[in-house]
Amino acid sequence: MSDAKLTYAEAGVDIVEADRALRLVGPAIRATHNERVIGGIGGFGGLFQASFPDMANPILVSSIDGVGTKTKVASMVGDWTGIGRDIVGHCVNDILCQGARPLFFMDYFATSRLVSTVFDQVVGSAAAACQEVGCALIGGETAEMPGVYVEEELDVVGSIVGVVDYEKRLPRSKPTVGDRLIGIASNGLHTNGYSLARRALFEKGGFSVKDKVPGSEDTIGEALLRPHRCYFSSVYDVLQTFEGVYGVAHITGGGIPGNLPRALPADLQAVVHKRAWEPLPIFRLIQTVGEVPDDEMYQAFNMGIGMILVVAHDQAPSVISRLTELGEHAAEIGKLRSGSNDVQLV
Repeated sequence: MSDAKLTYAEAGVDIVEADRALRLVGPAIRATHNERVIGGIGGFGGLFQASFPDMANPILVSSIDGVGTKTKVASMVGDWTGIGRDIVGHCVNDILCQGARPLFFMDYFATSRLVSTVFDQVVGSAAAACQEVGCALIGGETAEMPGVYVEEELDVVGSIVGVVDYEKRLPRSKPTVGDRLIGIASNGLHTNGYSLARRALFEKGGFSVKDKVPGSEDTIGEALLRPHRCYFSSVYDVLQTFEGVYGVAHITGGGIPGNLPRALPADLQAVVHKRAWEPLPIFRLIQTVGEVPDDEMYQAFNMGIGMILVVAHDQAPSVISRLTELGEHAAEIGKLRSGSNDVQLV
């Protein structure tokens, strides 16, 4: 038996590096804090004052999700600056579908070996994204687990809590036959479909992240790493302005067919016209080189639509106009008819 003393660092977990990493992002995290955050950074739990005098019946709304294998693309490119934005945008959009505004966020950062500069890029960008929507980053977990995670890869997860007044929660009222579906443009894959995209582009297609996307100025790496758009500022504004916005669907894993029915009553069917918008060039490249069937593309990816609003037919033009004023690319992409709770892509 060796007399050499074994340390935690030699076993693959560097607590000193973890402390250094946290110190690096401390100012960015503190910048997200407001008067409701109690105790600052470093407690065993994050403390947040739950007082909502502006609401008659406040309801807390929570969600948790991850960025999936998009982290593998970030590793290939060597750029982690958008990954934190990805997870915040995804989580904020999810609770927005219930009509909620974000209150606080917590992150989970796991890797085989902690590198403080990578941690700074991920958590720092998450903090910046939180600050933009008035959400406090009040805690998180940094896990260094050699042997569990692949070398130089990491996993990023986030959880969020928001609030909505009970009477304003979504879905609200009941849409009827003829009401409209308004699609808001995405800027790429967001955080879904990356296992299929990587298989198509890098394995079947033989491309690298530095190759150009045909019909675009982007490289494949740039197109794949574009951060998940956060729709809070524009959609929350619309929800407060128009009573005829009945539901909101965040188009994530499962695509339009898997997510839009969640915002519909059981007796209404959505008819979505694929010709109402043009999917981004990165989707066409994935489909072409991967020989991916059309229905599979619409199940795996958002195909250029990040959110869909279910809107009263007489308010649809005004909602589109308002979204355009707020900087969104929005258009009517379909309508509702009697039928089962599903989506017909035509």
